[in-house]
Amino acid sequence: MNPARDPDLHGPIVLALDAGTTSVRAIAFDRSGRALHAAQREFPQYYPRPGWVEHDPEEIWEACDAVMGEVVAGLHAPITAIGITDQRETVVVWDRRTGRPLHRAIVWQDRRTAGRCDELREQGHLETVRETTGLVLDPYFSATKLEWLFGKGGVRPGPEVAFGTVDSWLLWKLTGGAVHATDVTNASRTMLFDIRSRRWSPELCELFGVPAHVLPEVRASSGRFGITADGCAVGPGIPVSGVAGDQQAALFGQVCFTPGMTKNTYGTGSFVLMNVGEQCPPPVDGLLSTVAWSIPDGRGGELTHYAFEGAIFVTGAAIQWLRDGLGIISDASETGPLAASVPDTGGVLLVPAFTGLGSPWWDPYARGTLVGITRGTTRAHLARAVVEAMAYQTRDVVDSMTEACGHRVHALRADGGASVMPLLLRLQADQLQVPVSRPVVQETTALGAAYLAGLAEGVWGSLEEISANWVVDVEVEPSADRTDADAAYERWRQAVARARGWVAR
Repeated sequence: MNPARDPDLHGPIVLALDAGTTSVRAIAFDRSGRALHAAQREFPQYYPRPGWVEHDPEEIWEACDAVMGEVVAGLHAPITAIGITDQRETVVVWDRRTGRPLHRAIVWQDRRTAGRCDELREQGHLETVRETTGLVLDPYFSATKLEWLFGKGGVRPGPEVAFGTVDSWLLWKLTGGAVHATDVTNASRTMLFDIRSRRWSPELCELFGVPAHVLPEVRASSGRFGITADGCAVGPGIPVSGVAGDQQAALFGQVCFTPGMTKNTYGTGSFVLMNVGEQCPPPVDGLLSTVAWSIPDGRGGELTHYAFEGAIFVTGAAIQWLRDGLGIISDASETGPLAASVPDTGGVLLVPAFTGLGSPWWDPYARGTLVGITRGTTRAHLARAVVEAMAYQTRDVVDSMTEACGHRVHALRADGGASVMPLLLRLQADQLQVPVSRPVVQETTALGAAYLAGLAEGVWGSLEEISANWVVDVEVEPSADRTDADAAYERWRQAVARARGWVAR
């Protein structure tokens, strides 16, 4: 018997749709949080100019529909609910009448509005943005991208225009155009959303020239958004009941339900999130304040948690660069063994600021910097430099988070594609001087979306029931002597100083 094909062995099954930056995945989970069947597909990346990054929204949808169809065909079991998680700040605009995109999606990595952010900062708008949204004035976020589309992008914001992050676009497509909505986590990344009142900010919408009619309805992260329409690969009538941005979904999937619990997702970029509880924290230099999730509280209301976040723009993307840009590996899976084949980098340091630096620097004018190359530098040294950069950038963020919170991070829960590398986990533990653990189910972003959807539909009855599913796979303790780790980190800080401010404003 194939247990993946026998729903009676698993009870309700929830499908998670994980729409990432370079690929999409569909994963079916049972009540124990075990993945029953999965499918993945990459989609094209477009770089029309240096620093510009775009996606075709139709190609994202086609890839999503295809992987969902593969999972349903491989599972042969009914789906109870669908949860969506997505790359966050990416901007999609489409025509409500035709359902067609009006421009390529402008991706979160895109830097084209860096100059506009400078102007807004010089005009004194930073404090309003920080206090209202918990974010910083950076082209990373959606608002200046949307402003650009409505100006230089040539999109006229008429009554037929709909805006959303990728989750909104997928909801629209899944429901056949019946639902134009988002959840609080994705809304909180647009730089248009008041994270305390959990409403769109009229003041910021006016500042960025965004009319209210283009905005999606904002809902809780867990609750029925709509049902699938005819024509979807999963079939009609399936509830879409959970939505969260990828990093908040991973925090939920790592069951970081208690304030102080912290996770890092090593994906295209890396994102460190710490649950800070039900009170929205004040702005902190170098970090973001964001909505972690909003779920039913069991009394007819909502339970909202907030998080501190450190956003690192490039980690796994540097592995793609090794593969596609330099051609020194043919598959991403080669990186860990290749990096571990040498005891160190031979003095080489890579600052992968390919699209600027995020937390805690927020420097869109930084650029990738490779230092310390000698005639003896090999591809193994470059691969190790990429892996070490992941650990150093995470320490940059955690050190800032520790200073802001007034207490240390006592442990780190790791997930994402790069977390499979033992070398990375060991380097990270040594740099942070805390235990680093990876769960058995490493697809925590998709799992978080599934949990949110399943909570809404009664698959899981409580957070305690979900927490019982979390099981550690690997835990790495730090070395007792941190002398070498601190010396290496100091050299890293020197390399970062060389990378910053490289592009003229």
